[in-house]
Amino acid sequence: MQESKIDKKFTVPIGPQHPALKEPAFFSLNVEGEIVTNAYVRLGYAHRGVERAAEERNWVQTQYLLERICGICSHIHSTAYCLGVEKLAGIEAPPRAQAIRILVAELERIHSHLLWLGVASHEAGFDTLFMYSWRDRETVMDILEGLTGNRVNYSANLLGGVKYDIDNAQADNISKGLEFLQERLIYYLEIVTSDALFLKRTRDIGGMTRNQAEVLGAVGPTARASNVVRDIRVEAPYSAYNQFPVSIVLESKGDLEARFVVRVKEMLESCHLINRILDNLPGGELAARMKRRISPGEAVVRVEAPRGELFYFIKSNGTDKPERIKVRTPTICNMTSVLKLAIGSQLADIPMILAGIDPCFSCNDRSVRINNRSSKTSLWTWEELRKYGIRYYYGDHH
Repeated sequence: MQESKIDKKFTVPIGPQHPALKEPAFFSLNVEGEIVTNAYVRLGYAHRGVERAAEERNWVQTQYLLERICGICSHIHSTAYCLGVEKLAGIEAPPRAQAIRILVAELERIHSHLLWLGVASHEAGFDTLFMYSWRDRETVMDILEGLTGNRVNYSANLLGGVKYDIDNAQADNISKGLEFLQERLIYYLEIVTSDALFLKRTRDIGGMTRNQAEVLGAVGPTARASNVVRDIRVEAPYSAYNQFPVSIVLESKGDLEARFVVRVKEMLESCHLINRILDNLPGGELAARMKRRISPGEAVVRVEAPRGELFYFIKSNGTDKPERIKVRTPTICNMTSVLKLAIGSQLADIPMILAGIDPCFSCNDRSVRINNRSSKTSLWTWEELRKYGIRYYYGDHH
């Protein structure tokens, strides 16, 4: 009796709605047996029209909009925007405000990395580490709430400076919280480098060489785990990073284990940096006087978000509204590496390889092309885009 041949080539679709995805995206994986032979991603399912909406609001309103591109990175988006507008207006925030800006940015980095540590551990099946890291994440969220009144969208910045000062009681509270976190982070560093079962999901998985990282344009901890010296805080210091320099964290292996190590060590470095800022916080005002109308011109701003380089292009036409704002987030830079590293990997390792870059799809999805079955191209207003969305999802009767 002849044995029937079974085709081992499959296409595995994942998303856009899938239990393993926290945000909508579509992945198509070609597999032979358990090995991935090709990978494709389609983004755009979380589109909100943020860049277009910014052009319909004044300079102050736009800041609150851009803070909501990403909840976990709200402060760094606000910082990039404020730096660009201040550059166009010819205004510089006072030294104390600049120091508080980077202090909140480093607290946000700890917040983001702890959230990622929990999510990535969950993907690896290590739910104990997931629960512990998210429990400890409450400490930094409490610090941010005490400082700004908010636990996620902190809204610490304003054009020309910051809204909130740090008094002695708050400084003591921050120091005590960081002391606890440092102890926990040292423990987590030991866990991610020694736990035998966890290392089976991370060591030598999704490895990316330094050359591959440079060619693929990887940024942030993803690049630094492959020994790429790429950190805007070090390469092109902004705000108060000249006065409070950062020690860059690098690993050479470029695998998932290295990405865990880099992020945990970065949190420890952020703790050291925050303590230095608290010990040497400049005196003076919190904000400079800002103009209502911004001079015509263009500004480019690069800052280091928790996931990597965040790029802002801001154009002013001399009115009280921006003419154009373009945002490039680190997820789009790192997504190429996921598709490349997926090929040749085990299908079971794909969720971990994706989680390794700490993707944020709502950060990335801000522009969309609508195919209206004609060659005519038109520029829609925010109101037209809003009405189209209502018609598309609910029909003309709405």
